[in-house]
Amino acid sequence: MCLIGFLITALSLPTWAHHSHNAYEITTWEDIEGTVSEVHLINPHSWLYLNVTNENGETAMWSLEAAGPNSVFENGVKREDVQPGDKIKARIHLLRDGTNGGLLGYITPMHGDQSRGHGIELEWD
Repeated sequence: MCLIGFLITALSLPTWAHHSHNAYEITTWEDIEGTVSEVHLINPHSWLYLNVTNENGETAMWSLEAAGPNSVFENGVKREDVQPGDKIKARIHLLRDGTNGGLLGYITPMHGDQSRGHGIELEWD
């Protein structure tokens, strides 16, 4: 019985450690807006790439990490809700190192298509 408990604990440790959010400033949210470049709904983490234009008119690519596709879909997101070329608002936890990226929390599509959730904020983590 002790061996079974040890095995369960040992096998679950890599999974638990993998989902660390140490790279992100998880105590604060940042709102960003941009145009979707790519959407990758893959395991273990989905990725969304966003072109964000700053106040100087310069555009930079942002990499946003989200939950795996099953978790995203369980939150009510449909595959067609966010596509390349769509304008979105996103709430993220910024990367601690200051580079253009973050942990994606919520997306509000601003593409104008009501059937794809325009204006409805949904959780992606």
